[in-house]
Amino acid sequence: MAFNLKQYGIDTKLIYRNLSTPRLYEIGLRREEGTAISDVGALLVYSGSKTGRSPKDKRVVKHAESEKNIDWGDINIAINENTFLINRERAIDYLNVRSQLFVVDAFAGWDPKYQIKVRVICTRAYHALFMQNMLIMPTEEELESFGEPDYVIFNSGSFPANRHTTNMTSKTSIDVDLERKEIIILGTEYAGEMKKGIFSVMNYLMPLEDVLPMHCSANVGEAGDVTILFGLSGTGKTTLSADPKRKLIGDDEHCWTEDGVFNIEGGCYAKAIDLSAEKEPDIYNAIRFGTILENVVYDEETRQVDYSDTSITQNTRASYPIHFIDNIRIPCMAGHPKHIIFLTCDAFGVLPPVSKLTPEQASYHFISGYTAKVAGTEMGITEPEATFSANFGAAFMMWHPNKYAEMLAIKMKKHNVQAWLVNTGWTGGSYGIGHRMKLKYTRAMVDAIHHGDFEYVKWVHDDHFGFEIPTTCPDVPSEVMLPRHTWKDKAAYDMTKQKLIMLFKENFKKFEEKVHPKIVAAGPVSMRPEMS
Repeated sequence: MAFNLKQYGIDTKLIYRNLSTPRLYEIGLRREEGTAISDVGALLVYSGSKTGRSPKDKRVVKHAESEKNIDWGDINIAINENTFLINRERAIDYLNVRSQLFVVDAFAGWDPKYQIKVRVICTRAYHALFMQNMLIMPTEEELESFGEPDYVIFNSGSFPANRHTTNMTSKTSIDVDLERKEIIILGTEYAGEMKKGIFSVMNYLMPLEDVLPMHCSANVGEAGDVTILFGLSGTGKTTLSADPKRKLIGDDEHCWTEDGVFNIEGGCYAKAIDLSAEKEPDIYNAIRFGTILENVVYDEETRQVDYSDTSITQNTRASYPIHFIDNIRIPCMAGHPKHIIFLTCDAFGVLPPVSKLTPEQASYHFISGYTAKVAGTEMGITEPEATFSANFGAAFMMWHPNKYAEMLAIKMKKHNVQAWLVNTGWTGGSYGIGHRMKLKYTRAMVDAIHHGDFEYVKWVHDDHFGFEIPTTCPDVPSEVMLPRHTWKDKAAYDMTKQKLIMLFKENFKKFEEKVHPKIVAAGPVSMRPEMS
């Protein structure tokens, strides 16, 4: 019996459900403009005019049931149900005029206790393959008994929203209705919107079950020691978690339960800018048949990709199933973390490359979520700029940031977890003067954390940020460890540090009423009064 979508008002006759990778390749190559095969077999695709997420176009339906739980504002922008239904009908109408559709039925979440069933309905083979890479694909038996999904994505991204509709600000709209359990995508073909739509849903659902959702990567050592790495796109979350000495649990989205950590996804979505076999061998070797390369530039004749060419976007991406990485943990679950690493890309060049945090400082930096927006991750960002993103992923969080911070603090205390702040950003000066921290140095510092090497070194207390800085690290020049030593102009360093401290303090004002005074006190203090 042919598969149909009549329950959604979709009458399209030709519907492909969970197609094999070769068939999706064939259809994409025949029917989708600009699609090609790279010299190593990856599918080369273009996402159209949108080459990054559009966070200002995300909307959440305001319902009585979920309204009290959601942190409404610039991130979770409210729409009413009528507006959602207008956009839904527009999406359904578009799906109905297509000659063929793709359906992906799969799971989000490796832990069966918290797993949700997801259905993706889309018009492009590229989008279907992307979600088959990013979700956890069912076996034949699981697909046969799949039944009705928990959440449905209607991806009509090739068709624009009507910008005159109430609460619309552009022709792009990504709408989440938690009560209908549906997501509508209009006006953007960027595949990452589907992935992050499901992550937003999990960020709402999991705290209801006392589970902490996290925008982080995770890996596990031979002794079962788990490390979680928080950070926004471009801070090194995917790169540093793909560690040949440790098994990868996942690169971007996880949950922390009473039993340990599980990955939400079945694949990885790695930044491909300047990708090389030397710097990132695991990711580089994962690019093969079945991998999607998004918005990269390649030689028309040889189909060889130039990862340094960012003329389309700096947000070039590779999507692949997690089993394309050799050293992985399957199922993607493990025990409780031993270490938590907050990754920040400090464009000011002020923060040390590694520092140890107290539990209160960990809560402060988790709520602050300081980093720099790296060019290309979002539309309109052309060069790094300092930003604060609560929980290192504010764009995907549904509850107030303090909800997640409280859950993190409780779990860290219960399981005796050590927190670290690692700066993968600038050293020797601010952006434009200094240079980006060498990846091999950051890897050496993360190795030192795992091996316990910092237990035997001298530490320097930072009088203003309050954290402890190790003065030496194996395979890292000692002068790199203390940021002030890397600046030629020490007075300029002091002035820049004071500027960053004031940015931290100003940002945290909006959280102070709802967080514990000890956490507020764990923030940085101003330098000499005459500099404030």
